[in-house]
Amino acid sequence: MEKFLRDHPSKPRSKDEIQNTINRLKRIEGQVRGIQKMVEEDRYCVDILVQISAIQSALKNVGFSITERHINHCVSDAIKQGEGKETIEELMNVMKQFSK
Repeated sequence: MEKFLRDHPSKPRSKDEIQNTINRLKRIEGQVRGIQKMVEEDRYCVDILVQISAIQSALKNVGFSITERHINHCVSDAIKQGEGKETIEELMNVMKQFSK
């Protein structure tokens, strides 16, 4: 059976890290609900688009935060263990998807 780095994280997230990320995602969830309400109320298109842009930015920031953590812990540890090539390829594939 093949061993994957994702099955054995090098450093589990702290409770604070988890809670901070969850809080950010809950704020984004609230923003999405706000846009749904704006659509139901037939609000001005540009106002809705501004809010959509804000959500996209917030999601990208959460993604960048998680990416930074992944590089500092998982990728760094994999390189030290001689598994850097596979881990970097995995990260690059995700980054290509993330940047679409």
